[in-house]
Amino acid sequence: MAKKKTVHPEALSVPRGVKTLAEAKAWMAARGITEIECTVPDLAGVARGKIMPASKFFSSPVMNLPLSIFFQTISGEYPDYEGLVDSVAADSDLVMEPDFSTLAVVPWANDPTAQVIHNAFHRDGRPVELSPRQVLKNVLNLYAKRGWKAVVAPEIEFYLVEPNIDPDYPLKPPVGRSGRPEIGRQSYSIQAVNEFDALFEDIYDYS
Repeated sequence: MAKKKTVHPEALSVPRGVKTLAEAKAWMAARGITEIECTVPDLAGVARGKIMPASKFFSSPVMNLPLSIFFQTISGEYPDYEGLVDSVAADSDLVMEPDFSTLAVVPWANDPTAQVIHNAFHRDGRPVELSPRQVLKNVLNLYAKRGWKAVVAPEIEFYLVEPNIDPDYPLKPPVGRSGRPEIGRQSYSIQAVNEFDALFEDIYDYS
């Protein structure tokens, strides 16, 4: 008879972020997580990394990625400048350690999936200065030394379009709950926003 898994109520009470590997195990077990996305942001803000079974992640939560991921452009290419090849070849294998405070459920995944952002280190333990997370830490440390306070005010901008799986066809306005697409631009229209209430409720729930 298969052993029944224990659900930890304290893990369910924490929506995202834990402190230790043991807490991460309880957090994922309580949510039935089967896969985990191990990510690190590149300089363009693109999430790079690996997806692995939760069991494999807990057997070795530290992963390796090449230094070259921090040199990629937004299109996945590499900039053409002198010294790039030597820089990448000098230390091509980095150690990525999970920051469990970033642990969160991936709401759009088909299977129960979690995501955790990693910090990048060289083999000798030095932080990777090119890592955006390390750049931010350096800035915050400077602010702290000077008694400054960082203020962040992000603004999300996006377009809603009808699903399109063929790039040869132009994008079309989406169909809202009224069953009719927009026929013109309706900036700041409350009625236009209400057409997609369900979507915005999901955005609020997961933000």
